[in-house]
Amino acid sequence: MSGDNWIVLVTLVAYKLVLVGVGIWASSRNRTEGDFLLASQGLGAWVAGLSYAASTSSAWVLLGFSGFVYANGLSALWMVPGIWGGYVAVWLFFGKRLRAETHTQGHVTPTDFIIAGLGKQSRRIIAAIASAMILFCFIFYIAAQFGAAAAAFETQFGLGVTESVLIGAAVVLVYAVLGGFWAVSVTDMLQGALMALVAVILPVAAFLAAGGVSGIAEALSQSAPDGYLDITGGHGGFVLLGFVLGVWGVGVNAMGQPQLTARLMAVKDEQARMRGFSIAIIWAVMVFTGMTVLALAGRALVGGSANGESLFYALSNQLFPPILAGLVIAAVLSAVMSTVDSILLSASAAVAHDLGVAQRFKGREVLVSRIVMVSIAAIAVWMTLSVPSTIFARVLFAWSAIGAAFGPIIAMRVLGFEPKGWAVGSAMCLGFGLTVVFNFLGSLPLAPEGSMFLIQWAHAPGDPFERVVPWIPALFVLWLGGRER
Repeated sequence: MSGDNWIVLVTLVAYKLVLVGVGIWASSRNRTEGDFLLASQGLGAWVAGLSYAASTSSAWVLLGFSGFVYANGLSALWMVPGIWGGYVAVWLFFGKRLRAETHTQGHVTPTDFIIAGLGKQSRRIIAAIASAMILFCFIFYIAAQFGAAAAAFETQFGLGVTESVLIGAAVVLVYAVLGGFWAVSVTDMLQGALMALVAVILPVAAFLAAGGVSGIAEALSQSAPDGYLDITGGHGGFVLLGFVLGVWGVGVNAMGQPQLTARLMAVKDEQARMRGFSIAIIWAVMVFTGMTVLALAGRALVGGSANGESLFYALSNQLFPPILAGLVIAAVLSAVMSTVDSILLSASAAVAHDLGVAQRFKGREVLVSRIVMVSIAAIAVWMTLSVPSTIFARVLFAWSAIGAAFGPIIAMRVLGFEPKGWAVGSAMCLGFGLTVVFNFLGSLPLAPEGSMFLIQWAHAPGDPFERVVPWIPALFVLWLGGRER
């Protein structure tokens, strides 16, 4: 191993020891299932805000979003207002009701909020359906994060894929299994702070190396394809409208993510919620702006033939001296590996709590939740090694399906509608099922090149059908079967 790689390794080990220490510290606070899965509603503003940001955007924004902008140019930026809007909706629109009802009714998971007020039989059936959906989608999501960590290990240390995935999974499991929601939230806060720092340092270095605004513009105008520097991407009319709605749908679907809404359920009071929102949205502006600059400057520096999802690591090695490059890569690699913790905890909660598995073992609920977590991680490791896919594609599918399944129900309840059991179950299945259908259609050669934009957009980040359309029938069914409070 080279001297530079030793720097990365030592930094990575030191950071991971800190995370394990957090897990050990938090383990003493996990006496009940509510402690392990929701930190007993004790999160302050900084922990809630930064952990929310890191949970929603780590590997996805550093590697996936920067790669998306690198490949597609300025038209990719239509996604950003939708994502920021998702932050606003979750924190300001959903947050007050989620936190207050959790406090008064003792909810432990977002599924508890979704099924509140329904009959016993409806609660049981809908909780089972929701758990199955969460488990199915989040295994894809976890696999994407393990894949991101594995790519970094392969690049830096020359390890094989199997060894890389196993190392990343093992480290995350140690502190997540020990510390539960407390450890996950505190470590995610550390990740968020590191990401914000790196999202300033590296883009500034790339911007200067590419010659500033004039240098980047000149390089891209000469080498980038037509439409790359056009905010419309060379499209207009209904095609542009559909693309914009599709990428905004990424932000819309934040409203249905259990790992995000759980942060709002766990925040300790209203003052912490409002301060947490300010912290989270400032973080989002900094990081997404930084990754946009990095992508465009990177395209100017390395051309258009590089792997967009590896651009971050490539520019770190190219622009920084060995010691600083090692520190940056190690810190970000830690954040990428650790992002899986929130998703893993939500998937575990869906099985252990929502399905009632843990409740069958009175006094051992925390132990059962930990066993479930390890089992889910093992399945995700297998999927990472067996089902190749890009980080962006895996995350977008899981994000869209879960968002369409749960987002409409949460939105209607926050608006004051209390849908009946049949409406909740039907809306959940419609949102999820239509997302799966559109995703599947996008993988089939249904039409030749130049066909209708419905076919062309399917399975793409700008697909309005997979990202937005599933919400429409779900909301309609909830309205039909709802009653205002």
